[in-house]
Amino acid sequence: MAVPGTTPVEQILNGKEVAASVRASLKERTAVYAQKGLRAPGLAVVLVGDDPASAIYVQGKIKACKQVGIESSFHQFPASATFEEIIAVVTMLNNDKNVDGILVQLPLPKHIDSDAVVAAIAPEKDADGLSPVSMGLLMAGKKGLRPCTPAGIIHLLDFYKVPIEGKRAVVVGRSNLVGKPIALLLMARNATVTICHSRTKDLDKLCAEADILVAAVGQKEMIKGSWVKPGACVIDVGIHHDKNESGGSKIAGDVLFAEAKERAALITPVPGGVGPMTIAMLLANTLTAYEMRSNIE
Repeated sequence: MAVPGTTPVEQILNGKEVAASVRASLKERTAVYAQKGLRAPGLAVVLVGDDPASAIYVQGKIKACKQVGIESSFHQFPASATFEEIIAVVTMLNNDKNVDGILVQLPLPKHIDSDAVVAAIAPEKDADGLSPVSMGLLMAGKKGLRPCTPAGIIHLLDFYKVPIEGKRAVVVGRSNLVGKPIALLLMARNATVTICHSRTKDLDKLCAEADILVAAVGQKEMIKGSWVKPGACVIDVGIHHDKNESGGSKIAGDVLFAEAKERAALITPVPGGVGPMTIAMLLANTLTAYEMRSNIE
């Protein structure tokens, strides 16, 4: 029996546990190549500036690489780095035969054209799945490296056997990072998808029609409990850091969790839901890119 005021364990989509299962599978796959005497897969991470959150994310990714047998290299630049310097390192990594995946940690400083940097990454090494070529392949329904967070969401739904085909899905958010690609992935699985955003009229009513509700709008606790269809599956992509009363860090998502959990059948926590899956899919993309490269055959 659940303790009053808590969320039943069976209601939580536990991204930490699912990500651990993904890493275990990836570790088995990399071990096979090691046993054959082949080099380890390689992921190169580029970080520009000294943003604390980005630095923490990068360290988490490097640690995860080590856990599964992927070699990682770290290329850090000051915030004053020029566009030309970043393009130069991306070009160098594109040509490095030991690098299978390239990740440029976003956001970049405002004076650097992020779109141009991402576009400069070789499509076959696009570990984040965000280059124009990768997005085009997704749009066309062709094989390619998928954006990590959306791919992680689909894996999470599959792990918990959440039905997708024929279901009504509502995606709140239209970014290239999450909103648009998760809508495409859900449509590819035969869901009927509505894409909304912060300016959508009657947003609460549209959300209340969703069997699968994906909140990726980037606004703290915008999605209220009354917006959730009873029995729905709620995926909260948002993450917002605030100070609590004692001066510590308080983390919240795009969904008002305390209210939404009273109506949802399944819901992701923040933190511990979508975030771990994003890193797991980055590793999966790197290994997939490695396996597709001819020099390991």
